[in-house]
Amino acid sequence: MLENGIEVYPLSSPAVKVSVSNVHRSLETKQQPESCPDPQRGMSVSPPLSELPGLYQTEFVRSARAVGVLWAVCSLCFAILQIVVLVQPSWIGTGDARHLGAGPVPVSGTLGLFEVCVESDWPVLDCRGGLSSLSPLPSFQSVAVLVGVSLWAVWTSVLCLCLFRFCSAATVYKICAWLQLTAGFCLALACLLFPDSWESPEMRALCGDSVGSFSPGNCSVHWAYILAMLGILDAAILATLAFVLANRQDALLPPDAKDVTTGLLMSA
Repeated sequence: MLENGIEVYPLSSPAVKVSVSNVHRSLETKQQPESCPDPQRGMSVSPPLSELPGLYQTEFVRSARAVGVLWAVCSLCFAILQIVVLVQPSWIGTGDARHLGAGPVPVSGTLGLFEVCVESDWPVLDCRGGLSSLSPLPSFQSVAVLVGVSLWAVWTSVLCLCLFRFCSAATVYKICAWLQLTAGFCLALACLLFPDSWESPEMRALCGDSVGSFSPGNCSVHWAYILAMLGILDAAILATLAFVLANRQDALLPPDAKDVTTGLLMSA
């Protein structure tokens, strides 16, 4: 029928019913969920739940291995510094003060745990004693023993790195941490006992009669003693890092993966 020039169909007509059904079909098609993307088209797909423990274990082992290698390299450097501290005769020495007056020229030189070196007319220092005799200066025998024990402990911790092939990584880290704590403790005692032993004939001959316990007289501490004090801080940091690595080894891994990772860390 025509109404104002426009063709109008009644609601009960077949044409209206067909158009309404087409509208319903289009709405149902839009409301349907989109199909899952094809993984082969470059879309990222989350892995199955069964593979998550393996992926988690792999990422943990990679990060822990990197930190463990850094800790091992720093431990080796600390062990080398311990040798330098023990053998160098530069724990204490005279300053660069100029001689004024008609009195005798003061002695100039340095002193270590095993030898005393003084300047002479020759370009080479005149040293008395040495590590070759394995006999430290009488006043510094206890200090030399403590530094030697510290050296033994830190080199034992370095050699314990070979145990990563045979033992649990957490166990090896804890053994090395206790050894490094022992090295730092012995080195701290050595640094405390060294100033207390300054009132000795060797110190008086080098630094004057004003020398006393914790009073260097005309001398001052040199770089070997400062390096020993820095070694205490280095040992504390390395031991703390080893304890953290040992605890993380067991705490972060899933329960069913702890047995699998035995000996994985630090393996080639």
